[in-house]
Amino acid sequence: MPNKRNPILLLAICLSLVAGCRAQATVAPTQPASAIVPTQPSASRTLTVFAAASLTEAFTELGQQFEASHPGVKVVLNLAGSQALSAQLGEGAPADVFASANRKEMTNATVAGRVAGGSQKTFAHNKLVVIYPTDNPAGLAKLQDLAKPGLKLVLAAAEVPVGKYSLEFLDKASQDAAFGTTFKDDVLKNVVSYEDNVKSVLTKVVLGEADAGIVYLTDISLDNAGKVGRLDIPDALNAIATYPIASVSDATQPDLARAFVDLVLSDQGQAILAKYGFLPAD
Repeated sequence: MPNKRNPILLLAICLSLVAGCRAQATVAPTQPASAIVPTQPSASRTLTVFAAASLTEAFTELGQQFEASHPGVKVVLNLAGSQALSAQLGEGAPADVFASANRKEMTNATVAGRVAGGSQKTFAHNKLVVIYPTDNPAGLAKLQDLAKPGLKLVLAAAEVPVGKYSLEFLDKASQDAAFGTTFKDDVLKNVVSYEDNVKSVLTKVVLGEADAGIVYLTDISLDNAGKVGRLDIPDALNAIATYPIASVSDATQPDLARAFVDLVLSDQGQAILAKYGFLPAD
């Protein structure tokens, strides 16, 4: 006898096979190779460096050097006045390294428990220079001209390291017969604004919003050299700035923090700092 099949059973088998094929197409759809975007590797570790604003250019390059020698590490710079940075540290802001433009703010960070006493090391020095717009609207020719009535002078605030150093210069000059005892008072009468970091002083002078300002020598190095005119301050009257650096005691990346400090103190790091006008640590 011929083999007879149940038509209902055959229909059920066919429907099952079709459904299976559709399910396979849904799980593994065909995708053109051009539509596949490769995943880019991301930095696996971040090193946070708090650095004085005057270190902007030098530490940007140092950060790039550090990243190049430490694959997978991203250096994030928090650049501001040293007094602002030490205040942030005192409030518990996370950081791995602190580089200050004076010893006072490093001491404040130590008192706050964020830097271990005795761990900081001097890595550079700096000094002051008087700057003015390239067209010299006030006709500045000598340092004594800072006391000319009507001059628009911009300084950093007294709590900012460069502001404190500027006042030290004025104190020294006022004790010099070539300037006169009223020199400091006469100069301060000309101040039209006090800024919270040295880069703001530089910017206002470059933009012509002031006739003169006092910044660090390093602030007018390289790219900024042609943006302003300058009057040098003799070393006898200048205030030499000292820059200390230290790992933060509760750093999230203590090994990287130590390595970054070592880079700054190394011959390579010192050469980069010198390129931007910093005086050597020793």
